Amino acid sequence: MNWDWFIYFAILSVLFWIIGSWKAFKEAKKSACTFTALGLILFGTFIILLWFSLERPPLRTMGETRLWYSFFLPFAGLVTYIRWRYKWILSFSTILSIVFICINILKPEIHNKALMPALQSPWFAPHVIIYMFAYAMLGASAITGGYLLWIKKSLSDTKEIFLCDNLVYVGLSFMTLGMLTGALWAKEAWGHYWSWDPKETWAAVTWFSYLSYIHLRIGMHNKRRVSLYILLLSFVFLQMCWWGINYLPSAQGSSIHTYNMN
Repeated sequence: MNWDWFIYFAILSVLFWIIGSWKAFKEAKKSACTFTALGLILFGTFIILLWFSLERPPLRTMGETRLWYSFFLPFAGLVTYIRWRYKWILSFSTILSIVFICINILKPEIHNKALMPALQSPWFAPHVIIYMFAYAMLGASAITGGYLLWIKKSLSDTKEIFLCDNLVYVGLSFMTLGMLTGALWAKEAWGHYWSWDPKETWAAVTWFSYLSYIHLRIGMHNKRRVSLYILLLSFVFLQMCWWGINYLPSAQGSSIHTYNMN
């Protein structure tokens, strides 16, 4: 299995996700879940086959991490739909996943078997996978926040903003776990848990930003619109932490996290 097969798996997976989204709007919950799950199984199969082909976790390049993000977004949408029955979440998560899939099709990264020594660690795969799942959950919260602010516009329905809260709780919990596994990995690979590398600095900024959202929601229930803007700002910080850092001059040649640009 090589990267040339990605487009075929992606098209079929997206087709299943679109059908699942349509079924959700038709109030056919069982069919919506089934088609979305089929798309996830198909997309996940490609990831597993690519893993075997590369003889390493497909987590090194930006394209490979986008692959996981494209998988976890519909997964997060499915979990949210099953738990809270918001039928629009499947459509929104599918659209966002399609964006990242298209980026991977138009701008594929280098996918080879090479893996630098620092990445040959048992912490590598769990750290990145946990982070990608956290990013997907927080992406779903951003989708929900944007929906409330600019599409629905009414914040009187407490259930939907509580949906944002729950997604952030899960996403931030996994982000925290990802930071902890990253610290253990850094100690093993470089001899220290934290070095305020540009990537680590932005990770801290992102973490505190989402924590601010939680504190605002707990302490000031009536500031819903302000809290949602903070949520969207936090998502911007998350994008900076994930891939924007690679374009900062301060990270070029000095950051220990720029290996994924190779």
